Amino acid sequence: MSILICGSLAYDNIMVFPERFKDHILPDKTHMLNVAFLVPEMRRNFGGCAGNIAYSLKKLGGRPLPMAAVGADFDRYSERLDELGINQTHILRDDAHFTAQAYITTDLDDNQITAFHPGAMNENHRNLVPADGSVRYGIVSPDGKQAMVDHSAQFKAAGIPHVFDPGQGLPMFGAAELKRFIQLADVVAVNDYEGKMLMQRTGLDETQIAAQVRALVVTRAAEGSVIMAGGERLEIPAAAPAAVVDPTGCGDAYRAGLLHGLMHGADWATTGRIASLMGAIKVESAGTQNHSFDRESFYTRYEASFGRQLHLGS
Repeated sequence: MSILICGSLAYDNIMVFPERFKDHILPDKTHMLNVAFLVPEMRRNFGGCAGNIAYSLKKLGGRPLPMAAVGADFDRYSERLDELGINQTHILRDDAHFTAQAYITTDLDDNQITAFHPGAMNENHRNLVPADGSVRYGIVSPDGKQAMVDHSAQFKAAGIPHVFDPGQGLPMFGAAELKRFIQLADVVAVNDYEGKMLMQRTGLDETQIAAQVRALVVTRAAEGSVIMAGGERLEIPAAAPAAVVDPTGCGDAYRAGLLHGLMHGADWATTGRIASLMGAIKVESAGTQNHSFDRESFYTRYEASFGRQLHLGS
């Protein structure tokens, strides 16, 4: 059976401004800002949370099913998914919109200015979580607001355990909505900043959130991650990357590892380490879907990183 990944498929347009934003912005004129940056370097990457998670899961040998809404300009991305062998059954195409697009400009100080156009992503609520037994596990990742609400409820109604991964979509929701997501989810996964925002908005602390789900997972970048499950608090060490090239998409790779461990019935210590290693592998490559490895090299590196062998069921 497969893992249904509800979220976005997007094009990431990455531009580099070979100067510093601060040298072109007048501090006393920010109320009437009108600036233009010449960006001689630009690349277009395949992205979106659903696409990124599906890519890493496929590399791990999984059967990802991305569920997303895309637009009239999706052909090249569709061809890539075919090349990767990723099933497109649950990708809804709406030619009245563009596929979601991110425009990210970075300066010499690594400051970023990002504009995001959701486009067809806001139509993903028209997709329905299948209740025919074809899906074993799911994840609700950043998406259109209504899609996140609907798909979480549909997973619960179908008896399909799922991860709630609010990510950058978290600010869209109020306290009651976030509490509902927690009640419906099997696992809640957030980074450290999102975790603090989640607690602030709901008025719940980590222990109270963890008590309502199978596990609360909090990633902390180079400091590793914490998994609170069954009344225990597990400190998961970070795997060391060979080089830090691009951290973008690291969280999505981590979640792919998390889902892989869950699908194989691994314990939390093992699942967290699989996820940690996936994050490290992603950091070593530019873009969110360009890292590569095979099963044998992953197992070898797991043992080298954590001093223990990886054993997973079928």
